[in-house]
Amino acid sequence: MSNVLRWIGSAVKGIREFAYRQPEGRPIIGVALGGGFARGIAHIGVLRVLEENEIPVDLLAGTSVGALVGAAYAAGTSLDELERQGMLTHFRDFGRWTISRMGMATNERLEAFLRKFTVIRTFEELKIPFGIVATDLVTGQTVCFTKGELGPPLRASCAYPGLFIPVEHEGRILVDGFLTEHVPTESLRHMGADVVIAVHLDPGQPDQRPKNTIEVIGRSFSIIQEQTPPRWLRYADVILQPAVKDIHWDDFQRTPELVAAGVAAARAALPEIKAALKRPVLRLRRDGNPSRTEEFEAEAALTKPK
Repeated sequence: MSNVLRWIGSAVKGIREFAYRQPEGRPIIGVALGGGFARGIAHIGVLRVLEENEIPVDLLAGTSVGALVGAAYAAGTSLDELERQGMLTHFRDFGRWTISRMGMATNERLEAFLRKFTVIRTFEELKIPFGIVATDLVTGQTVCFTKGELGPPLRASCAYPGLFIPVEHEGRILVDGFLTEHVPTESLRHMGADVVIAVHLDPGQPDQRPKNTIEVIGRSFSIIQEQTPPRWLRYADVILQPAVKDIHWDDFQRTPELVAAGVAAARAALPEIKAALKRPVLRLRRDGNPSRTEEFEAEAALTKPK
């Protein structure tokens, strides 16, 4: 029996390696989906443009809402279905108000919400290799999940501090991945991406006064992040920033506008994306820092976004 199980395991591994194998000479393309609550619906528009232009997505990684959209897409859910569900989404679909010293709500419902998109339960079943990024609240380090159950890492990645109760998983106390990787570009590099397309959802600073605790927390985090150049920028080849900063965190009814913003950002970046696919690639050294050839450094200096 043990020999049979080993044979089955080897066969499954072989099938996955064959399915994920890249054509000779083509770079491995990764797409990093950032966080932003309802604004994350803009990711659908970005992925739609990539599909329309036959730009393959070999690897995916997501933080917060990017983890939800990424998991559903990696499982094979159509973009039309993702958009349809976006229109129907309300806070009660993934959150439940509660009394706790650790947060104002629990996101336990998020696991059931994912089942609206797919019956897949594990990373190993996904059609596209995928990473979910969360933050270890004790060590302050990024944790990128790529194996095992999807549900708990997804909840952890979406556990916005102060709003949702932290998630305990695999001996860690985890919260939203945006604290360490607002856009999970570095995690994608570690997963093996040669070219990283990053989708950053600008939280913005609206002129209106904050109306509730959630908006106070959100703006406070935004101010903190604006004071230091984010680490994730150095690992991105192309950065897309859909114009979504004027849309509130829970405004799911504006799904058509959000998708359109993603489409517009991706179409505008198509020349840059195609150019990135042709130039020498950035790879990680064993110490985790970028290692570039002189040729890449010279070209990157000329093409770096202003």
